[in-house]
Amino acid sequence: MTERTRRTPTGAAILQPKITSAIIEAVLDELAEHGYARLSMEAVARRAGVGKSALYRRWPAKQDMVMAVLAEFSVPLAEMPDTGSLRGDLVAALHAIHGWLTHPRFSLILPDLTVEAARNPALAEAVQAAIGDPRRALGADVLHRAVERGELPAGLNLDLALDLIAAPLYWRLHVRLVPIEPGYLDDLAEHLMRALAAQV
Repeated sequence: MTERTRRTPTGAAILQPKITSAIIEAVLDELAEHGYARLSMEAVARRAGVGKSALYRRWPAKQDMVMAVLAEFSVPLAEMPDTGSLRGDLVAALHAIHGWLTHPRFSLILPDLTVEAARNPALAEAVQAAIGDPRRALGADVLHRAVERGELPAGLNLDLALDLIAAPLYWRLHVRLVPIEPGYLDDLAEHLMRALAAQV
């Protein structure tokens, strides 16, 4: 193969990380300030200081762009280290969920996205596939470890348990609009241990 044939063809998309990072920040800012329905590719490009073509080289449409950005932000926050105990894992998970739900931008994005998803089945499906399912899979790993250590019963209903862990924080922060007080997460972990029939 000659040097000429190895050369990148003129016009080929070369995705520069710095531009991708600027676009990601712009998407998060636009979502936080204006919501999903009012977000446009034009506004994101303008805020990022790039042409619209830079967006379309990365994602075919607005929904794909938003889901990719939110997944990149949200899914790693659900990765939990093995603390060696169910209680330690639950406390770590609750702190991670709390940090996710109270993030300065995401705390504005999530309620809006939830409302939009309720009106838009395709968006709801995309949110579940890009964010919900991967985060729940990581949460399930925490519970599987506890089952293997003998801390949780083998017949544990994983789906119900995952709902039980995340729901109190979402309800308190986004429905009741009550802040998390010192000690609340530790107390919640203790209640969850009992609710999950943990063997301690």
